[in-house]
Amino acid sequence: MSEPLLAHNVYFTLNNNSPAARANLLAACRKYLTGHPGTVLFACGTLEDGLRRPVNDLEFDVGLHIVFENKAAHDVYQVSSRHVQFVEENKPAWKKVRVFDSSVERA
Repeated sequence: MSEPLLAHNVYFTLNNNSPAARANLLAACRKYLTGHPGTVLFACGTLEDGLRRPVNDLEFDVGLHIVFENKAAHDVYQVSSRHVQFVEENKPAWKKVRVFDSSVERA
């Protein structure tokens, strides 16, 4: 049995949550966080405002979703120069960041 994948989900609440500010963060995600070794899936987008069930958490503006082939690939990503630059350049725009990492299995 192979080791589990690692799902890295990050939810950003922005100081300025205008459409332009959201678009800027999405562009930065695509520029700095795509194409890292060991990435199985990369996706990013904005809160789906049309889903307002009682269980929906609506306290974020942009969601980032990366699945890595294993924890080791995730760990390399975390210290990569592109990831570090992403954080340095974009952190001032963030009001709050929540990170949810989980080991996952393929269906």
